[in-house]
Amino acid sequence: MKTMLVRGALAASLAFAAAAAPAQEKVTYMLPAPQVLPAFAPWMLAQHLGYYKAEGFDVSFVVGKGGVDVGKQVGVGNATVGGGLGDTPILLRGTGVPVKAVAVLGGGALMVIVARADRGIAKLEDLKGKTITTLAFQDTTYFSLLGSLAAVGLAAKDLNIQAVGPVGVPAFVIEGKADACACVPDWEVQVVEGLQKKTISMPSKDFFPSMAQAILASDETIKTKPKLVAGIVRATLKGMKFIMDDPDKAAAEYVKAVPAHAGKEKLMAAILRNFVERTYKGQEKLGMIDAKRLETVQDFYVKQGIVGKATPVAELYTNDFVK
Repeated sequence: MKTMLVRGALAASLAFAAAAAPAQEKVTYMLPAPQVLPAFAPWMLAQHLGYYKAEGFDVSFVVGKGGVDVGKQVGVGNATVGGGLGDTPILLRGTGVPVKAVAVLGGGALMVIVARADRGIAKLEDLKGKTITTLAFQDTTYFSLLGSLAAVGLAAKDLNIQAVGPVGVPAFVIEGKADACACVPDWEVQVVEGLQKKTISMPSKDFFPSMAQAILASDETIKTKPKLVAGIVRATLKGMKFIMDDPDKAAAEYVKAVPAHAGKEKLMAAILRNFVERTYKGQEKLGMIDAKRLETVQDFYVKQGIVGKATPVAELYTNDFVK
């Protein structure tokens, strides 16, 4: 009888606790490419380690077709928040899409050009006439590629640029179907290891002030749900900080979060270390967006005709959620 009373009291206690716990607000986060890619480790870790939950959110991830598409979907309300590069709003605000960058994950850049050393490529100018892979022609890494090429007097017409999707970008280079790729740090590691380090890496930030991944939100969400935006930003940056503090430990947790990488802890650790060096470092305050950098990128986009006109820089971003 006593045991039954204890069990009844325990059940009642658990039921009360469940009823008292605040409901998790559902948030749809749209990523520009499949979430199994290590580029999204900060987000996967933020979810796996309970950072989003601690902020009161039940986050579900969906996949768009590159950063520009994500920005459009976020702008019209098909996703609560999303991801692109920090310069994605430049491509969208002028077309009437009300989206802003609310944080950028790192002071470096996401894009790095990786070339086969056996194709006569030693510097960026050597890409003339070569075949280079990119994720998609509407992805912001492609525009970063154009900016880097322009810095050495090359245009898209001077190369054979192929949009081949996330699997094809590194695979085509490793297999010899392409001479180089507009890669992100995880693909760089794959290419370097696949070709036994017989590669040349040329970070886009050495030629063009392209940016790291950003968290995007619509004007409406920023206005009506500032606590949501702030919470998502805090949790995601906490995921990035976890990687920066200890890439090896982060890799061990990451493969738990993304079982598709089980058994690849060493590779994931190498990739995460590369993200720290290439992308995450370089901010006085994590998440802070550099307005001058945005302005420089926008000037290039206008000059090249990628966007029709400049948008006031203050309309492209806000640092209100990272202060």
